[in-house]
Amino acid sequence: MGQPDWQEAGGTRREGQEARSRTLTSMRLKDKVAIVTGAAHGIGAAVVRAFAREGAKAIVGDVLDDEGRKLVDDVNRTAGAIVAIYLNFDVTRATHWDNAVAVAESTFGKLDLLVNNAGVPGRPGVEDTTEESWNRTMDVDLKGTWLGMKACMPAFRRAGGGAVVNTCSNYALVASGRATVYHSAKGGVLSLTRAAAVEYARQKIRVNAVLPGVVATPRNASLPTDWAKTLIDQTPLGRIAQPDEIAPAYVFLASDEASFITGASLVVDGGYTSI
Repeated sequence: MGQPDWQEAGGTRREGQEARSRTLTSMRLKDKVAIVTGAAHGIGAAVVRAFAREGAKAIVGDVLDDEGRKLVDDVNRTAGAIVAIYLNFDVTRATHWDNAVAVAESTFGKLDLLVNNAGVPGRPGVEDTTEESWNRTMDVDLKGTWLGMKACMPAFRRAGGGAVVNTCSNYALVASGRATVYHSAKGGVLSLTRAAAVEYARQKIRVNAVLPGVVATPRNASLPTDWAKTLIDQTPLGRIAQPDEIAPAYVFLASDEASFITGASLVVDGGYTSI
């Protein structure tokens, strides 16, 4: 099997998902204001589009400026109004988070939602992982998630409550044998999600995690062919997910439909962790 076509895998399933998104919109996030990180492409971009369709406004954060600005232009043009603003910010820097919160409140009046989606991979095994690689993945995936919640919690209290959805991974639940730091970071995100959920439950702030499986994103396009094939073969649905198939999980957890859900781990992996 050659390198999977990460954009076409799933075929008409993606088209069907987009059609359902257009026809079943119910404005479940009407008047909500969100910060979404790692949002220039992949799952993050799909979340921004899904949030906008459901009535939310968003601060779109990333370090990929061209892609991020294009996404925001597309979303605003579709909405016919300014519902998204792009900010270049590094999730590992507290001052960048403080600025994002300030822009959300000054532009849209409040902050209700946070999607901690920014992340970087860490594929080598224990002995081949460098200290630099370890620190980079931990800083972005785990520290960035903590800094995001730390910066946003006061704003949620000012708004009367809020919801956090952290991007974790099914790799927080199972091992691959060759992604040491990524497994470690995502395991940390899962534990951090649960800890924060308990800490902030009485403050009307919910904290949950989405655990995707293999998804057709630019980052995954560089996976070694044998690894990609193994991931697909071990996924009961037998294919790669499209980002638009993952985004509805974020909409649900961010919406009032999930008002009694906190500390949860919503696995969206085509059955991979069921084997």
